[in-house]
Order: sequence, then C-alpha cells, then structure tokens
Amino acid sequence: MIDAVAVRQPRVHRGFQWKVSSIAGLGGILYGYDIGIIAAALIFVRSTFALSTQMEGVVVSIVLVGSMIGAVLGGSAADRLGRRTILIAGGIIFVLGSILAPLSPNVTTLIAARAFLGIAIGFTSVTAPVYVSELAPPESRGRLIGLYQFALTLGIALANLVGYWLAASHGWRLMFGLGAIPAVIFLLMVFTVPESPRWLVAQGRVSEAEAILHTYTDEIGAQLLLHDIRSSLMVLPERRWSALWSPAIRKSLVIAVGFTVLQQVTGINTIFYYGPQIFALAGISSDQSAIFSTLLLAVTNVLATVIALVLVDKLGRKPLLYGGVGGMTVSLFLLAFCFNNQTALGASLGLVATVCLVVYVICFALSMGPIAWILVAEVFPLRLRGRGVAAATLGSGASNTLVAYTFLALIAAAGKSITFSIYGGFCILTLLFVRYVIPETKGRELESISSHQSADIS
Repeated sequence: MIDAVAVRQPRVHRGFQWKVSSIAGLGGILYGYDIGIIAAALIFVRSTFALSTQMEGVVVSIVLVGSMIGAVLGGSAADRLGRRTILIAGGIIFVLGSILAPLSPNVTTLIAARAFLGIAIGFTSVTAPVYVSELAPPESRGRLIGLYQFALTLGIALANLVGYWLAASHGWRLMFGLGAIPAVIFLLMVFTVPESPRWLVAQGRVSEAEAILHTYTDEIGAQLLLHDIRSSLMVLPERRWSALWSPAIRKSLVIAVGFTVLQQVTGINTIFYYGPQIFALAGISSDQSAIFSTLLLAVTNVLATVIALVLVDKLGRKPLLYGGVGGMTVSLFLLAFCFNNQTALGASLGLVATVCLVVYVICFALSMGPIAWILVAEVFPLRLRGRGVAAATLGSGASNTLVAYTFLALIAAAGKSITFSIYGGFCILTLLFVRYVIPETKGRELESISSHQSADIS
C-alpha cells in the first residue's frame, strides 16, 4: 500500500519543470510580440499603404482570424499528433510569417503574413498551456501555466520597446522582422523537450510516458500519476469535437469559453492594439510620446503579471479575480467619466487617462490575464483537453477580433465615454460569472478537477 502523504506529495525536479515552462513560454513571447508590434507599426503602415479606417481594422484583426483557424486545427492535431509536434509546427509558421511581413510590397501581402502569424499563435496558444499543465505538479501548476501569460506580456512590452526605438525612423518593416529572432530560438528549443506523458498514455505508449515521469518525479509519484491518468481515460467520452457538448463536459466548456470571451470583451487588447490612438484621444498628440505611453502600460502589465504568478497558487484563482476585475470595473467607468468631462479636465486629461489605464492594466494582469488560461488548461479531461482549449481559444479569438475590428468605429459612432462604459459593463458581468460559474482549482490534480465538473452536471 502506498502511503497517502507520499502519494500526494511526490518529489519533483523543479529544474525540469521550469525548463519546460520557459520553453513553452517562448511561444507566449511570440504571441505577445506579434499582437503588440501592430500598435506602433500601424501608425507608419497606415501612411505607407494609405489605409482607410476599415483597412486598419483588417490589418489589426486578421492575425486574430488566423489564430482562430490555428486554434481549430491545432487543438485537434494536438490530441492526435501530440503537444510537442504542434509546438514545433507553430514555431516553423512563426518563422515564415516573421520573414514575410517585413518584405511585404503591398497591404495584401502584409495581411497574408499576419494571417500566417495568427495561425502560429493559434497553434501555440492552444498547445503551450495544455503542455505545461500536463507536466506541472498541482501545488505550482497555476504559476507554471501562468508563465505563458507572463511571457505574452513580456512579448507585448518588447514589441512596444522596439516600436518606440524605431518610431523616429518610421521603421515598421524592421519592427515586424525582428520577430523572427525569438521565433527561431523557440523552434530550436522545442526540440529539446519531451512529449507530454499524459498524451503518451492516451496513445497507449505507457513505457515512454513512465520514462518521462521519472525525469521529474519519484517512483511513487510516477505510479500515482499513471494510475490517475489511466483511470481518467476509462471514463472519458469519445475523442471528437461533438463530445465537448456532452453532459459530462458541458460545464467545462461553458467555464473555458465563457471566461475567455469575457476576458476579451472587457477591452484589454484595445489598449495594446490601439494604445497610441487612445492616448491621442486623451490629448497626447506626439506619435513617439503616445508609443512611449503604450510602452509604459506594457511594462506595467509584465510587472503585475509577476505578482499574479506569485499569488495564484497561494491565494487561489477566485480571490484574485474578485479583486482584479473589481479594479478594472472602477478604472473603466472612471475613464469614461473623464472622457465625458474632457473640456473641464483640459490639459490634465492625458495624465488622468494614463493613471486610469495603468490601474486597469494592473488589475487585469493580476487576475483575468493569467487566470483565464490557467483555468482553460485545468478544467478539461485528458482526451479532450486539446480540443477544449481550442474551443476556448476560438471563443477568445472571435471576441478579440470583434473588439479589435469595431473599436475605432465604436469610438466614432458612440463616443469615447460610451465605448469605455460598455467595456466596464462587461466587467460587471464577469464578476457575476466568477461568483456563480468559476470553480476554485488551487492545489487539485487535473483528473480530480475534470471529474468534479462532470459530477456537478450529472
């Protein structure tokens, strides 16, 4: 008989865990860089190709359309071909898109290049959190999965730094081209990590899975995990897309898709896609100053995400969500109030708007930013985890595309105050969703989380 305490607390080789998480996190850097660089580059792409407001929206949002395609293809392929294989495929597409974008002779080619980058984002955003979740011990899983979101914020900050550095020379082609460097590093490093042992067991390759488990846990821990994985495979539905809507999985789907959609419709990516334009609306007219202000927000995002990674496995998911989303709500309504009283505030509007946006970004990074993808990687059972995360990524991409494509038009039609009030309203809806739908998953094994969702429904 295996001792219960020893079973629940297997010794883990931390170095291996951090290596796997760091390499997967490079995918987050690529994601962040490719969505973040457009904020600065769009200012100069717009003049180079004489873009209309509608075409600006297409250039920004096409990467999100690509990410949805990549999510659907990557989610299914990750369940069939393996997590590592899809990470490698994503790395290759990242490299190709990063080379094509700066060579674009016209806007059509640039749109195609950004669509390729979107497909790569879809591949990695589906697979990287799943991959890390399947290798991480319960007591540090939130922090290790959250590294992907931290890397994403780091990529956005890096993109804004590059944009600020190259703004004076209007070097939008170099802005895009520099993305090839982390893409090549990511591709090379993925070759050094193993396949997910949970996926290997699902394919009947138990001896390979056991060998990998022994590289980061002790004998007792390896046997416990093998037992839990085998048990979960015995009760799971058939591995197909329609199974996501089966009674046993439906609650997990609602949690994952609902929360990732809410993450986007609260407006966070309008800040990183259109930051310079938002600051221009607040009276900061210099392109370089507006890009610098956006860089300030990106750095704030990185630092606050670090704090979230420290706290998420200590305080839990829901306490951080209550505090963070509550702060986002207050910040957005205050920003809307400031824009509604723009004349009275005068020259101080820029400073007040910057403070509101900084607080908003801090609160997002402490809560919805990392926790959305932690939950998505946790709530689905093994056989359907790739497809489940793909469905969540698809929902995130669709809502992100809608927000990115409509933001400038909404500002023009409804005004700044109403636009940010709408995002604040979605924050209130998110608080209700957290209260009544989101489970607390801190410290629990993956198999127990997914089985609990099934039990709640049945």
